[in-house]
Amino acid sequence: MRPVGSELPPLRIPLTRTLIVAGAMASRDYQDVHHDPELARAKGSPDVFMNILTTNGLVGRYITDHFGPTAILRKVAIRLGAPNYPGDTMVLTGRIERIDGDTATVRVVGANGLGTHVTGTVTVIVPAAARP
Repeated sequence: MRPVGSELPPLRIPLTRTLIVAGAMASRDYQDVHHDPELARAKGSPDVFMNILTTNGLVGRYITDHFGPTAILRKVAIRLGAPNYPGDTMVLTGRIERIDGDTATVRVVGANGLGTHVTGTVTVIVPAAARP
């Protein structure tokens, strides 16, 4: 495991309409602002936008992509900011804030063209056998 203060490599995620709509449907979030552009505009949004459950899943993916398939997410605590709209790109970055035995706490930030989309922390267990 990398030491405290280490930066994780960034992950660039193209924000396609398909990703946004499929994420909402997969998480059973049928709010029209996540899948219907006309209704989203009628409610004051320029387009459909990503739901928090999809963002949460992408943050989890970012961590397990880095720490490996045996990593166990113990806690994911996030807060949303600027919306993720189709046609943009979100870049996830992370910094190891704390290590306690086989458990790491990682500060995660996801930014898009409008600003910061997500901030939070992820607590992950990395079994000793899986460490490089």
